[in-house]
Amino acid sequence: MKLTILGCYAATPRTLTNPTSQVLEIKNRLFLIDCGEGTQVQLRKNKIKFSKINHIFISHLHGDHLYGLIGTISTFSLLGRTTDLHIYGPKGIKELILLQLKLTESWTTYNLFFHELESKQSEVIFEDNRVTVTTIPLKHRVYTNGYLFQEKPDERKLNVEAVQQYDIHVAYYQKIKNGGDIKLDDGTVIENAKLTFDPAPPKSYAFCSDTVYHEDVIPIIQNTDILYHESTFLESEAGLAQKTLHSTAKEAARIALKAKVKQLILGHYSTRYDGIEPFKKEAEEVFPNVLLADDGVSFEF
Repeated sequence: MKLTILGCYAATPRTLTNPTSQVLEIKNRLFLIDCGEGTQVQLRKNKIKFSKINHIFISHLHGDHLYGLIGTISTFSLLGRTTDLHIYGPKGIKELILLQLKLTESWTTYNLFFHELESKQSEVIFEDNRVTVTTIPLKHRVYTNGYLFQEKPDERKLNVEAVQQYDIHVAYYQKIKNGGDIKLDDGTVIENAKLTFDPAPPKSYAFCSDTVYHEDVIPIIQNTDILYHESTFLESEAGLAQKTLHSTAKEAARIALKAKVKQLILGHYSTRYDGIEPFKKEAEEVFPNVLLADDGVSFEF
């Protein structure tokens, strides 16, 4: 699992910082999460192939998470894309994008599917044979969702020496990898555990931005491997965080601690601060495993 941060700062883009956008590579799937202004430029800088992005997840309809979407959609067309593109986001996102395409007479060269969200309860919105994506209802000034990405378990790994020892025919290998026991010709049953190795445990990633401190997310993200949680402010501006329905670094750490996640990544920093190290310092007072997102940084898990 690989996470590439394209942008992770709040509000407006600057010469050296970009608003929220990131790419999650999981089980050979590439998911674009939020699409702030400048996303397509950041995709190029980070050498991420546009053609591999088939699903885009938008958390909410604030500009610093959305204003790069129409440009990205248009560029896909200019590059001759023919593959379907699916966009998940709050109700209204379809009207917003189609109006821009209509007025600019820039209809796409590919099928564009919108999956509009309005439920305030967590729900599965994408699933295939490798990955499940579930919404994480957040609390912000407008309707907002985070997203939980979960790998599905791999099939069991074949113990080649064991199956050869029992002289098991290759025709039964898939049954074994699927977890089945094997009955030999003499009636002996060989338990699956003797013929296979455990697969790597499935990984999970939770994206939570933007939101005030909101403990309702804890049951949804419980025991998640990686949590990206917004940390717009330091504790000195805790009152402002409450007023604007954002979180502090320490509050993000409290969520991580209570949800028993393995790793916390901070992001969505206010540009009022001179640097981001103080965010890590404050969060580590509550939760030990803290990483700092920054534009162009990749994490592999």
